[in-house]
Amino acid sequence: MNNLYQLKIIILLLTAVLALTTVARKLAIPYPILLVVGGLVLSFVPGLPTIRLDPDLIFLVFLPPLLWAAAYFTSWRDFRANARPITLLAVGLVLVTTAAVACVAHTVLPGLGWAGAIVLGAIVSPPDAVSATAILKQLHLPRRGISILEGESLVNDATALVLYRTALVAAVSGTFELNVTLMDFFLAATMGIAVGFVVGIVSRWALSLTEDSFSEIAVTLLAPYIAWVLAEQVHASAVLACVVGGLYIRQHFSAIVAPITRIQARAVWDLLVFVLNGIIFILIGLQLDTLRDAIPSSELASLTVNGLLVSAAAIVVRLIWVPVAAWVPRFLSSSLRARDPMPPWSNLFILGWAGMRGIVSLAAALALPLTTAAGIPFPFRAEIILIAFMVILVTLVLQGLSLPLLIRSLDLDEDSNIEHEERHARERAAMAALALLDDVAAEDWSVPDHIEQLRVHYAHRLQRYVDIETPDTKCTKVAAEAFRRLRHETLTAERLAVIDLRDDGVISDDILHRLEHELDVEALRIGVGELRVSSERRSKKP
Repeated sequence: MNNLYQLKIIILLLTAVLALTTVARKLAIPYPILLVVGGLVLSFVPGLPTIRLDPDLIFLVFLPPLLWAAAYFTSWRDFRANARPITLLAVGLVLVTTAAVACVAHTVLPGLGWAGAIVLGAIVSPPDAVSATAILKQLHLPRRGISILEGESLVNDATALVLYRTALVAAVSGTFELNVTLMDFFLAATMGIAVGFVVGIVSRWALSLTEDSFSEIAVTLLAPYIAWVLAEQVHASAVLACVVGGLYIRQHFSAIVAPITRIQARAVWDLLVFVLNGIIFILIGLQLDTLRDAIPSSELASLTVNGLLVSAAAIVVRLIWVPVAAWVPRFLSSSLRARDPMPPWSNLFILGWAGMRGIVSLAAALALPLTTAAGIPFPFRAEIILIAFMVILVTLVLQGLSLPLLIRSLDLDEDSNIEHEERHARERAAMAALALLDDVAAEDWSVPDHIEQLRVHYAHRLQRYVDIETPDTKCTKVAAEAFRRLRHETLTAERLAVIDLRDDGVISDDILHRLEHELDVEALRIGVGELRVSSERRSKKP
């Protein structure tokens, strides 16, 4: 009966997610925000069961695939190009925010020790990868800004969680050693990166051995959980393990699986990420019901004010840090100033305002122990959880709702290179296909007329960068098979040319995704969607 009750709860949550998502699209606002607000509203409905969020469920079930997917769709070229601002935000800003929030919390909560205040600061310091990916992809931000925000949100959780665990040990045991903390941080980061690479390499090997698309998709679904569990076993950063694994697989996925696998995997992963995101954000709102029971009603008003003060501190520190972190390196380096001029203030303001907290902060708060090593209740546990919830709510709802309005009202510096990159990639792909046709013209393809048809096809694409339909021809079964085989070779040449451009840093992964999807759809249309790129072709430049 208990299992049936839990199934009813899951069905209710999914129904609410679908309904609220539909409303969000009608209102043209990011759906995570409306899901949080919907969860808050549902928490006030009398008679609804109280749903307590288990932090282990978040860390072991939800986060691995969501972090892996966020890393997979992150451009490694753009990540490397923006390594400096990403590091300044993911490490420097996390440390500064933790310190600022700790000072404010220590002041407004008399009796809260510094260890507990730092725990709260570490909980709310990192903007969330899940929130950033779910909200930012629906907004029209400059590409560099999106790359920086996504890169920051992928790495900052590792910094914040190390700070969190260190401060938690100090709060529970009463001891703190700085040198041990620094050693733990670098060891956890290094080991996490190593685990991510190992899992990525093994996953790539497994994908190259399997020839069934469902097995290949299963490998991609299993890999993030393996990375997370292995990292936890060796006390490494599980966050970095998933991030590195996702980045590594993205660099090789285009060449080692068939088009049908990529299309099916994209559909499976899009659905999985949507469902997990939907459940997470509505559960954030529903936690208010649990928090109300943990705090005496007489203290709710004062704690709400304290939560707003901590939220303001986290927001203001970020708004100050972003322009300072952009200006100082350029001030100190004339070569950097010449190579990378100061971004417009509107872009910096949006980058500073887009600091939404999310599920990682809530899970870390709920994971606080009930007692210390001395057996006494963990000091201010309920207060820390409620203030963390307030910060999540304020940043998600206030900042998330205002972002579309600010983006529309500010004259943001748009990146015009993306159209140029796409045109260049299409040109190179068509040229690679024409070169392939020149190479095979002397071979026996049974139907030489089709070679000329494809020459016309790619000549038109070179001229206009638009697809044209292959002329209908009446041919035998042998001729049709020969044409499909030849078409597979030209599509392969196009695909390898685009992958080369991505690997050389000429185009971003976004352009690769777009063109690769078109090529995969075309491969399915002509019946060669299950054919892979041969290892010989992968080893050659188009």
